[in-house]
Amino acid sequence: MIPTPTLTTDRLVLRPVEDGDADALFALMSDARVLRYWDAPPWAERERADRFVAGCRQLAEEGGGARLAVERRADGTFVGWCGLIDWDPGFRSAGITFCLREDVWGQGFATESSRALLTWAYGTLDLNRVQTEVDTRNPASARVLEKLGFVREGTLREDCVVDGVVSDSWVYGLLRRDRRGG
Repeated sequence: MIPTPTLTTDRLVLRPVEDGDADALFALMSDARVLRYWDAPPWAERERADRFVAGCRQLAEEGGGARLAVERRADGTFVGWCGLIDWDPGFRSAGITFCLREDVWGQGFATESSRALLTWAYGTLDLNRVQTEVDTRNPASARVLEKLGFVREGTLREDCVVDGVVSDSWVYGLLRRDRRGG
């Protein structure tokens, strides 16, 4: 089991996903514009949010990772979520993911929340490597990763087909020895 942390930054609180987050999660994950580069189509039914919340608890209980709700510290407003997934203690590796509301894009919240999550993960788990994939049409997320010290390691050609749209993904990796900013 991985204990899901509560983390605080200058502007954000990252905390375990709760049942009360389901409506905000559904609003986020059903937004076609937010999910245009995601590896799955937008959610169509509200029950999907309840399953996601339950899946967050199961992920932690089974030891595969931790997903955190991201709130603005000033007013407690839910702005998105981030997660450490696919933790493999044998390989000392995990993945990272994040999804934020469109109205907070460009404010540095993805970088700030991901940095906090990485600091916790590298400090708590015996990680050597964190990796992720980004749709090649999504340069904003690629910039977030590069600010955090991730290195673009390659391209997976035509690895996603979502709603009939075929896309490539960049693979990014961050090694313990290459970390920047905490």
